Amino acid sequence: MFTIAEADPALTKEQAKPIEARLRTALLKAQYKRLQKNGRALLVVIAGIDGAGKGVAVTLLNEWMDARHIRTLAFGEPSTEEQVQPFFWRYWRRLPPRGRTGIVFGSWYKPLLAEAARKSPDLQKLSAMAQEVRRFEETLDNNGVQIVKLWFHLSRDAQVRRTDQLLADPDTAWQVMPEDIKVRKKFDRLRKAGELAIRLSNDPSRPWQIIPAADPLMRATCTGKAVLAALRDTAAKSPAQPAATDQAASPEVLQELDYSLSLPKSVDYDRELARWQAGLAKLTRHEKFRKLPLVLVFEGQDAAGKGGAIRRITHALDARQFHALPISAPNQYELAFPYLWRFWQNLPLPGAIAIFDRSWYGRVLVERVEKLCSPAEWQRAYGEINEFESLLQDNGALVLKFWLAVSKEKQLERFHDREQSPFKSFKITPDDWRNREKWDDYLEAANEMFERTSTGRCPWHIFPADDKRYARIKVLETIVESLENALDVRTAP
Repeated sequence: MFTIAEADPALTKEQAKPIEARLRTALLKAQYKRLQKNGRALLVVIAGIDGAGKGVAVTLLNEWMDARHIRTLAFGEPSTEEQVQPFFWRYWRRLPPRGRTGIVFGSWYKPLLAEAARKSPDLQKLSAMAQEVRRFEETLDNNGVQIVKLWFHLSRDAQVRRTDQLLADPDTAWQVMPEDIKVRKKFDRLRKAGELAIRLSNDPSRPWQIIPAADPLMRATCTGKAVLAALRDTAAKSPAQPAATDQAASPEVLQELDYSLSLPKSVDYDRELARWQAGLAKLTRHEKFRKLPLVLVFEGQDAAGKGGAIRRITHALDARQFHALPISAPNQYELAFPYLWRFWQNLPLPGAIAIFDRSWYGRVLVERVEKLCSPAEWQRAYGEINEFESLLQDNGALVLKFWLAVSKEKQLERFHDREQSPFKSFKITPDDWRNREKWDDYLEAANEMFERTSTGRCPWHIFPADDKRYARIKVLETIVESLENALDVRTAP
């Protein structure tokens, strides 16, 4: 179920000195080796009984290793901003980059432990919380973040004795927190809560390691050895391959679209555009919208008119409430984190709008087609993306995903128009022509993406865009109607 960290018998200070010296040297060497190789990021999760010396152990780690390459991440009560974001948001935002180490206090286990410590814990709720934690850790593990979980434990008598000794000396009394004293009153319940949380959240790939904490020298040695073993484990994790299925070929959604669709001649485009923009303006300025984060995702072939559609949306918005994000290939810094990391950085607050011009779907589109990631990575990404969007929706966000589709013939026409226009020539690049050569591969990837990620809660809205005006109106109409339903407000005539 979980492992006991390797420990030496009780040591005297004289015996411990050479052991600590060798351990410090080994830790530094392993740390620098991982930095030089730009290996996996390492997250050391610190948990356990209050008053077990967790803070002292982490202070020693910072002394024994090069603290410049360690982030000690202490998470207390969520801030106002953190409270309105998805639960895992603050942990995603502060992940260490590849090669570096993060030491986590007050981790994502805190709510799980709090529920387990209740007099009558809700086992169904606990199980659901543990499953969410395991999925979060699995996503990190599969994307270059190694997780080591250390549980510091000592008996009730040892905890009381250590706390009293610290309090008796004015030079060490500051180390005792109020919660360290409270522990003794409900020690048995907290110990059982820890056992329950460990049992529910343990995973063979990420087992809990129990650090015996009664003896300071043993605690320090066990902690150092556990971190050293993790640092030396530099081999990238071999992610589980997606389960093989007998799934039939994906429906040819894009091939079956009617690209001749256009606005009826009886419809005045400018008047229709103004009508839907007015509806959007009213809704996004409505009092109820202050509680709603809105995420708009735009994907589609090159020259399908995504930028034009986005401009018609932003024309109706207060510039202070939206952020339009053009997503291109990740830079070198972003490559040091899991691929979803940069999107977690840009989630909107309630009452704000994030507009993604291309998005996290690059993993199953361009990265798949151009072989920028392995088949295992893009196949696994469907589930990771669905989980990501589900977390946003569970936190109250409205997520709308648009695919603007253009026929191959219309795309070629627009490419030539861009080349000949002094105002649009910057829009055409060698990559656009190269992508066009892989038209069929992109169609296949997109069709499978629709099938695997268009869910009842978060469907794809796919519109033919050979007629840009038709596509723009359909996008605005969809946003307005979705907002009306989400806010239970009617504004459109």
